[in-house]
Amino acid sequence: MATTLKLYEQIAKVLRENIHTGLFVEGDKLPSIRQLVSEFEVSISTVQQAYHQLEMEGLIEARPKSGYFVAHKMDSPDLPITSRPAQRPIEVSQWQDVLEVLLAKEDKQKVQLQHAMPNMKVSSLSPLLKKMSWLMRQQAEISLPYCDIKGTLALREQIVEIATYSGCVLHPDDLVITSGCQEALSVCLRAVTEPADIVAVESPSFYGSMQAIKAANLKAIEIPTNSENGLSLEALELALEQWPIKAILVTPTVNNPMGFSMSEADKKRLYQLAQSYDISIIEDDIYGDISYQSPRPKTIKSFDEDGRVLLCSSFSKSVAPGIRVGWIAPGRYRDKVTHIKYVSSSMCPTLPQLAIADFIQSGAYARHTRKVRLLYKQGRDHLIQCIKQHFPIGTRISFPQGGYILWVELDKRYDTVKVYAQSKKSTVSIAPGTLFSATGKFRHCMRLNFSEKTALEREQGIIELANLIKQQDND
Repeated sequence: MATTLKLYEQIAKVLRENIHTGLFVEGDKLPSIRQLVSEFEVSISTVQQAYHQLEMEGLIEARPKSGYFVAHKMDSPDLPITSRPAQRPIEVSQWQDVLEVLLAKEDKQKVQLQHAMPNMKVSSLSPLLKKMSWLMRQQAEISLPYCDIKGTLALREQIVEIATYSGCVLHPDDLVITSGCQEALSVCLRAVTEPADIVAVESPSFYGSMQAIKAANLKAIEIPTNSENGLSLEALELALEQWPIKAILVTPTVNNPMGFSMSEADKKRLYQLAQSYDISIIEDDIYGDISYQSPRPKTIKSFDEDGRVLLCSSFSKSVAPGIRVGWIAPGRYRDKVTHIKYVSSSMCPTLPQLAIADFIQSGAYARHTRKVRLLYKQGRDHLIQCIKQHFPIGTRISFPQGGYILWVELDKRYDTVKVYAQSKKSTVSIAPGTLFSATGKFRHCMRLNFSEKTALEREQGIIELANLIKQQDND
């Protein structure tokens, strides 16, 4: 074994090789923790770490009161077809439709499949809640004054630490704290463009990003994207040759809404394209920490040699949206980003920053993300099976590599805008595909989450949704 590996990594390597060589096959029970403790002469926690590592890689699965088993490989579903958007700059519309979804009253009786909301009932959030409560009781006066315009140093130092896992080497002074990732994206767009400029985006693309483009009076050019490899670099290069594009806005790791993660080679090539045409990349990495891959994928920012990549993220999707703690690593645009952030919303609240900083420093954030990644991966596999079982023949489903949302493509005879309207009177709700396009494309598509409710409740919601879809066969 390589001496540079930690003990748990050495054990994981041995087990991994035994699985790959066929010593253990699908469904086989693996040695118990006690057996491995005795065999390798290590602690129980070391063996548990090794098994957690293999769980994250999808090689094994834990069964309550039974132990660990070699996982059954799930067949990838029929994936959505590569999008074919208009190859010209267009003004973003759809705001009223987005607003309607955002303003929809929460009905706790419904299965809310439309929101990209993390599971906030997991026990691994307890340390964060306790810290926030303690800060309010014991150090409330700390949260009352303004903090540093860039955000609290304690938080920026911790973000620097976790950014290393994505391949980034940052300094606390390189960061600007924001009120969530939505503000981060908006600030970055204004920092690198002028009104009427053109921004290249994935198609489909997160509606929050699209509305930030609209608010900045910019135009979007949608680039063909597929749910396996991501943004078409060939189509992007053609667009760059034809149009004066000023920036590329992408979510290359655990994309919203399709769930793909671009390969490291494609991320590097995307960065090189931006270099060649001397334009900026705004990278949304909000789901990166809940990628199922281990180690987590590198960011485009990790390849950045000249500061043209503005990396945006937050804890809204990995922890909870109400925290409203996001951040930017703006590279060469640091001064401009800091100014725009200041004039738009000044400083961010101190208390949640301090609580998140402690959550990370204590190791609780790492434990939380490990826990929810496993939870979400199980939810993905279950929801895909439900959709396969109940939706009409010909349905295509993305196969997310992290997070808790997926993209469903129905036969074009179905209209998800009508399904959305009908769902208001039903027990389930969805996000119709039109929200994820600048001009209302993808009427036969929808985005669903697999973090809401229990597996049984989600399946009941899928059955109800399937019935609403199939009603259109009789129209």
